[in-house]
Amino acid sequence: MTTQASEALDHWAVPWLFVAALATVAPHFEHQPTWLSAYCVLAFGWAAWLWWQDRRLPGRLILMLIVVGGCGGIWIEFRTLFGRDSGVSLLVLLMALKLLELRSRRDAIVVVTLAYFLLLTHYFYSQSIATGLWLLAALWIVTASLIRIHGGIAASLSGTLRHASVLAIQALPFMLVLYLLFPRVGGPLWGLPQDAHSGRSGLSDSMAPGNIANLAQSGEIAFRVLFAGTTPPRDKLYWRGPVFENFDGITWRPHGGLGQRARVEHQGLPVAYETTLEAHNQRWLLALDAPSTVPAESFLSNNLTVNARQPVNYRQRFRFTSTLDYRFNVKENPSILERNLQLPAERNPRTQALAHSWKASGASPEEILGKALDLFASEFFYTLRPPLLGENGIDEFLFSTRRGFCEHYSAAFVVLMRAAGIPARVVTGYQGGERNPVDGYLIVRQSDAHAWSEVWLDKRGWVRVDPTAAVSPARIETGIANALPAGEPLPALLQVRTDWLRTLRHRWEAINNAWNQQVLGFDRERQREMLARFGIPDADWRDLALALGIASTLLLAAILAWALRNRRQYDPVTQLWHKALRLLARRQLHCAPWETPLTLAARVRIARPELAEPFDAVVEAYLLARYGTPGHDLKPLRSAIARLHRWRCC
Repeated sequence: MTTQASEALDHWAVPWLFVAALATVAPHFEHQPTWLSAYCVLAFGWAAWLWWQDRRLPGRLILMLIVVGGCGGIWIEFRTLFGRDSGVSLLVLLMALKLLELRSRRDAIVVVTLAYFLLLTHYFYSQSIATGLWLLAALWIVTASLIRIHGGIAASLSGTLRHASVLAIQALPFMLVLYLLFPRVGGPLWGLPQDAHSGRSGLSDSMAPGNIANLAQSGEIAFRVLFAGTTPPRDKLYWRGPVFENFDGITWRPHGGLGQRARVEHQGLPVAYETTLEAHNQRWLLALDAPSTVPAESFLSNNLTVNARQPVNYRQRFRFTSTLDYRFNVKENPSILERNLQLPAERNPRTQALAHSWKASGASPEEILGKALDLFASEFFYTLRPPLLGENGIDEFLFSTRRGFCEHYSAAFVVLMRAAGIPARVVTGYQGGERNPVDGYLIVRQSDAHAWSEVWLDKRGWVRVDPTAAVSPARIETGIANALPAGEPLPALLQVRTDWLRTLRHRWEAINNAWNQQVLGFDRERQREMLARFGIPDADWRDLALALGIASTLLLAAILAWALRNRRQYDPVTQLWHKALRLLARRQLHCAPWETPLTLAARVRIARPELAEPFDAVVEAYLLARYGTPGHDLKPLRSAIARLHRWRCC
């Protein structure tokens, strides 16, 4: 028996499937290996050529070899067929190869279904406005393709696209209800384990010469900040990240133990703010020095860094209060002080000798600190392209190259302090930020990545010292773009000086921020706030399920009422003919939109001879009722349809 889904596919419906497949697959070419993109392009081109030439499609053996070859390549590339990248690549491959076996309507429906599924996978890589607009257009094309598959050759281009638009508009209310009322998950909706969050940029859990300089060449946004009151001065904006205490002569790393909680004396007025932190796959939350209250899902470490209990692998919002005037650990643990005096004995002998001479002169810690800053203020240069350094990199930097970025100055300063008997350590994070006048958010970019130092002074505790400020005060006061000489490899957006281009960038970033905050950032907390305004406080999943069910029922009722009001009023003859067609459809015989009753009767005699006699009687009675004497009795037509029904049941 031949079913509708397995009927031969209309030749001119195939281009619709090509366009739908290309619209869903093409954006993935940016993420997948070049060889796989070329593999898929060849498959697309081959399928299009076979269709254009009306040639026979390749056999199953050839297709099987092509599939095995593609899957083998994916396995070699990713060492797995599971996960985000390998899984999406496999779906893209299958979509391209499915076009080489488009023989029936069932194959076309598989292509459309796969296209709908592939639309979702784009959110694994981007949830931007541009991605959303592209996927809306692709959804429209895929839906139109589905309509064209079932519409027959009589369906026009404009009519098909218009029908797809109507279906999409009708789905909008349900989409809105699901978006607002569906229970939110406590994590990223479009995340997968293992490789789902790979490729994130941000601060590293170690520091070596060049790390932060490379990061500073990125214009990506690290986080956004909205202050409850006035934004503090730029030179006070130190966003604290990982603290490094262990040094092997080249690389700085954090100390493994947690230790006791930091003891901070907050001496100024608190500053309240909310940060929207981009995913960076680490635990630090980059609070403003020094935090006084932290989010419930985080804790304050002994080195004053705020850490989340789980890595930040999707965009999240956090609320803090900080005090810019504070004293930090005036009474420190002796073991911590001892740890922050350690240096590799065989490394950087000239630096250690210089610091020893300062100490031997009887200078106080404050005076030694001043000598080091005075050293940096003379004949040192701030640059993103410093010379490469060897095993005794601090010696080479201080006494030879004298060119470096913030990590060079903070590391050299800490080594000088430790060699002089002053506990010191390196702190990394971000410094400054740019306020967007459109929405009032402070934008902190990867180019604002920074490293500074902390020294421990008797009766003062840990004190922040930024050696970079001695070399380039403009870096702290006005930002990195004004601190570097011309020709440095800054991000293009930081090099824009034209007012109208800067205004345009601010507006675009404000639009993106609104998208992130109001659409992508609609999490459980905001959902509860919305429901509380409607009298449903502390809603759990049962309340959400009930609200979702009620809203969906009301929508269905409204659409049903609209459909009943606008339904076509058929005359009795047409209603009886449609009843006969439904009886045929139950036997897998469907009337095409262009088919006349006599043409359909001829096809029934060929396809289902046992139904020919009763259906011929129905056609004859229908033609008499439709085109015969006005007011013709409908009893013969009803009797013929009843006979067809009984014949079906026999």
